[in-house]
Amino acid sequence: MKLLLITAIEEFEKDVINILKNSKVRSFTYQSVKGFKNDKNEMKNWFGKDDIAVDSLLFTVFSEYNCVDSIYKNINEFNSKQQTVSHIHIVTINS
Repeated sequence: MKLLLITAIEEFEKDVINILKNSKVRSFTYQSVKGFKNDKNEMKNWFGKDDIAVDSLLFTVFSEYNCVDSIYKNINEFNSKQQTVSHIHIVTINS
């Protein structure tokens, strides 16, 4: 199993859910969070502008190994088509 954390702006909610479903993820949780960036150099583009809180979502996914590659592929494809600064972001933690 792998633990994936995904952040995205609220406007991408349905897109992330579709990516997870199409990647055969069996279950996941998500919640509203306020994204805030305090350092211009770290985590570039994770959240919009310094000193402004951004309404975002945090998805927590426990996934089988065989789903992870598909999730990354689908998120990368989604992000490559975006003309906005904001993207879907994902990190994986081995469990």
